[in-house]
Amino acid sequence: MSDEPLAHLDTHVEELLAAVEALNSLEELIASEPSLVGKRSVLSSLQKSLGSLSPEERRDAGARLQEARRRVDEALRVRRVALEQAARDAELAADYLDLGDVVAGGVEVPLGVGHPGIVALTQYALEEVFVGMGFRVEDGPEVESDWYNFEALNIPPAHPARGMWDTFYLELGEPESVVLRTHTSPTQIHLMERAVAENSLPLHAVMPGRCYRRDTPDARHLASFHQIEGIVVDRGITFADLAGTIDTFTRAYFGPDIDSRLRPGYFPFTEPSAEFEITCTLCRGEGCRTCSQTGWIELGGCGMIDPAVFDAVGIDAGEWSGFAFGFGIDRCAQMRHEIADMRALIENDVRFLRQFS
Repeated sequence: MSDEPLAHLDTHVEELLAAVEALNSLEELIASEPSLVGKRSVLSSLQKSLGSLSPEERRDAGARLQEARRRVDEALRVRRVALEQAARDAELAADYLDLGDVVAGGVEVPLGVGHPGIVALTQYALEEVFVGMGFRVEDGPEVESDWYNFEALNIPPAHPARGMWDTFYLELGEPESVVLRTHTSPTQIHLMERAVAENSLPLHAVMPGRCYRRDTPDARHLASFHQIEGIVVDRGITFADLAGTIDTFTRAYFGPDIDSRLRPGYFPFTEPSAEFEITCTLCRGEGCRTCSQTGWIELGGCGMIDPAVFDAVGIDAGEWSGFAFGFGIDRCAQMRHEIADMRALIENDVRFLRQFS
């Protein structure tokens, strides 16, 4: 017995490849696909004819036919990509609008600046400072479950501390509510869970991102704002390590003439907790409207990670200790660039934006 059923296989393949190359649109390709590689194709007919061959001949002929089908399938894939790109290009060309004639001789429209803006530039600068201090940069989701945003951070349902965060709820119900994250602290939980699963402790990371609270915008607050969170989990970490990290960051980012200080605070996920402030960069500590005449600006909160948080992620608090801190990127931009009112960041005043081009 010979492989006579495949005597003209090469000719069939060349004809199929030529037919694929001649397709001029995605519609033609979709309509032609059944006759090229489907049940009605010549390759399928040849496949049925292999039943007359001996087992050994059928195996060799099947391999040849499989290779032929692979060549045609690959040609179809390449042609599909090219036709999809051509369709996108045609769509863009059809949508193109030349406004040159419209605005010629008209009023010149002042332009702002492109991305990145002042907040993004500030975030990049903060990341550089912390990377230089040995931290890595991580990210987390903006939409969180109630467990990550509150419960894993030692804030169970109905806990009075939830009043500290005016939360946007996306969905209320069982088993969990879904919220827009009120702080970047949930990313700590994700990172510690992953570190436990991968046995990759110790952990030194910062996590920048957007947060949301139902705050009334004023000179120092926005409803949609940006934070950068930091976490260190290692053996033998103390509060002195936290204070030294805050001080090193402050001088590296704001300059050697700007001081930081810690004062007692309360956060459910750290114990002890502190709020850290820096010298007001607008008045250099003399007192002004922005710092409420105190000479200091609160930048964020910090503290030693509460053992309850370690328990939630499966870390042995007897072996590991750590600290966490978080502060506003928008507030850093305000202080570094001496912006009296944070609302200027979202007002899209071209005169303001041009200063950060």
